[in-house]
Amino acid sequence: MFFDGLLDLSPWGLVGTTLLLTHITIASVTIYLHRHQAHRALELHPLVSHFFRGWLWLTTGMLTREWVAIHRKHHANCETPDDPHSPQVLGLSKVLWQGAELYRKEAASTHTLETYGRGTPDDWMERNVYRHSGLGLGLMFAADLALFGLAGITVWAVQMLWIPFWAAGVINGVGHFWGYRNYECRDAATNIVPWGILVGGEELHNNHHAYASSAKLSSKWWEFDIGWLYIRVLATLGLARVKRVAPRLIEGPRKPVVDIKTARAVLSARLQVLARYSHDVLLPVCRAERGLTAQASSARLRRALVRHRALLAPRDRKTLANALRGSAELRLVYAYRRRLQRIWERSASSPAQLAQALQAWCREAENAGVAMLEQFARNLRACAVSTPQPAI
Repeated sequence: MFFDGLLDLSPWGLVGTTLLLTHITIASVTIYLHRHQAHRALELHPLVSHFFRGWLWLTTGMLTREWVAIHRKHHANCETPDDPHSPQVLGLSKVLWQGAELYRKEAASTHTLETYGRGTPDDWMERNVYRHSGLGLGLMFAADLALFGLAGITVWAVQMLWIPFWAAGVINGVGHFWGYRNYECRDAATNIVPWGILVGGEELHNNHHAYASSAKLSSKWWEFDIGWLYIRVLATLGLARVKRVAPRLIEGPRKPVVDIKTARAVLSARLQVLARYSHDVLLPVCRAERGLTAQASSARLRRALVRHRALLAPRDRKTLANALRGSAELRLVYAYRRRLQRIWERSASSPAQLAQALQAWCREAENAGVAMLEQFARNLRACAVSTPQPAI
């Protein structure tokens, strides 16, 4: 019967099929739009690219150039008034529930498209077919109706809402407001959950902002990025080639001084170096200090100690100031952390100058009289990075 559609699925069959269809859309966004087009972290075989483009035309009506431009602008202006969808600026509710409206508003900006949308497809299909977004959505509606009968209307509605809610709302909203952080980058990006399945790995948003050009979004051994799994399958089949993944900080041979190779390793993995400093020096000193026991157990103080100063709320700044006033040793190791950050923030420094500055930092840290700081400085001279082979 027409009411049941050509497939005549059971209710659970409809639910499962709808989840499969929406998951393909999520995979298209994270693999094609995000990792391939916006950040050039991997190359895709033309057949795969054309499939993803066509599928997104049918299920979202989004143009590659628009999505890429808006996302690149987000990275370039994160958590500022020029960020198209920052919950830190606009509020979580606005981004979560009106993310699609924010997308459409920014997509109408010619300046945004011209400035940030370069290098995206501009072929015959893009100019003559995909620009007619209503046609694609209409074809998807007709296909759902034919396959699932009247239930196809619901299937189509879920498909239309999936990306506006999960990507434009949850990732852009919750992913900059709530969750845990592996890396203390300048923006407020968080990992919502450690298992990136429902939104294709985009749940690991803090990892992505720390290493935006990495094709792999998981970082810790217990994190899972299903989008990376799909990319590895495509690479094994010869349908994709990974160009970049995040470096991994490792311990190399002990050296008496910081050389240029070590300096480059520290620079490329600087957020991992900061995370290690917080774990090995800053927080242990805080816990060991008498008089700070009650404060040290509070999440507020721990957050204030490790968070980038630009992200600290007034209350967090006050908590931090009180803790630093109460402990000379904590004040010392916090100052060394700030000095370490300033070394690699000197963008004009040459590798040789960076190596000299790091060597001076290590020498002074080893004579600072704090055992954990001295050990960290010795380990820093042995820093190296391991970058997995990008072929798979």
